[in-house]
Amino acid sequence: MFEYDLREEDACRCIVARGRVDALSAPDIQKLLDRLVLDGERLLLVDMASVNYVSSAGLRVFLAAQKQLTKVGGEIIFIGMNTQVFKVFRMSGLANVFRIAGSTDEVLHLIEQGRAGAIVAIEPIEGARMEYVERARGKGTIFAIGSPDKTAGSAYGEKDVVPVEASRMQFGCGLATLGERYEEYKELFGESMVVKGSFFFYPAVKHSSVDFLLNAEEDPGTVYRFLHGFGFDGPYRYLISFEGRERPLDLTSLAKGFFAISAASVLGVVIIAESKGLWGMHLKKAPLMEQRPDNGKSIFDDKNFSEWVDFPVEPTYANHAVVATGIAVRDRESVSPQMQSLMAEEGNFHIHGAIFEKTPLNKNTNGFDGELLRIFNELQVYKIQHILGRSRFSGGMAAIIELDG
Repeated sequence: MFEYDLREEDACRCIVARGRVDALSAPDIQKLLDRLVLDGERLLLVDMASVNYVSSAGLRVFLAAQKQLTKVGGEIIFIGMNTQVFKVFRMSGLANVFRIAGSTDEVLHLIEQGRAGAIVAIEPIEGARMEYVERARGKGTIFAIGSPDKTAGSAYGEKDVVPVEASRMQFGCGLATLGERYEEYKELFGESMVVKGSFFFYPAVKHSSVDFLLNAEEDPGTVYRFLHGFGFDGPYRYLISFEGRERPLDLTSLAKGFFAISAASVLGVVIIAESKGLWGMHLKKAPLMEQRPDNGKSIFDDKNFSEWVDFPVEPTYANHAVVATGIAVRDRESVSPQMQSLMAEEGNFHIHGAIFEKTPLNKNTNGFDGELLRIFNELQVYKIQHILGRSRFSGGMAAIIELDG
């Protein structure tokens, strides 16, 4: 019979196992490991001191979890094996696959060694744990594209399209598309984002799908077509890992946490996170002059809203991977009118996010760009949305670029 307790050890979970680890207990162990990984745990400790029997069939479930965790910078570390249990590990060829420690103190020493160079900020906001690494000093730049003023009246035409060379834009978001001839692409404008030179957009049409162009900035001939938006670039000032220990973090609180770390007034942000329920919205139709409402009212008017805007009344896409980018300001009133125009009235940030399939995520900031590449190249992407402040995340990573503004 297999039994267990869970305890906290230096901000990671420890499974205190008892009894038998065998073929009969393997399904229960699998469910436990799956739940912990889904909850955002990446470093799992397993105290084996009270385990009196193991079989190769039982250990296989730990091997499967180890393979899953190593892809995202995590691992399982075993503690306190007796001689007989260790012998089965060795016979099964697993003694060199896992790190095995004699005591909890030894494990905590290994963890601290792995954190060398990181600055730990415990709960800069209530209920959140953040660790950050300081990178290159220096500020990035931001530029506005077009104007959002014609959105509500669905009044855009061909002369309002702003071409932006992909090579100019490292990060950004807005209402955009790809194409050469206006007549071909005009109805394909939608929520878009650029992350590390890769472009994603979600055309505002029925039965839409995300279209994307990876590493678009490397092709000097690629041109984005924007109705409005913004772009920014610059070096990462901070790389942050974050986690909601007691409850998920909402986007508004997460942004406040970023400003607890950075002293800048304006930030460009890139977020990789695990959703615990997204509040997002996107247009169903491109706001073109020929598509404006017959009643002459705003597309956001109560009479037109449901026809024009996809806005779920409940959070969606729980446990999905999300990559998001945009800007945030510390104090809306202290920034320029142009900067204010890039955000909704009374808003302090403007962020678009891509929703990908469910997967464990790497939370090691040293692998931030590598995790972006893995997600972009390997995972199915479902939507691009304007992400609202109530959206919640269990944890993830963020790159912060301090901007002039």
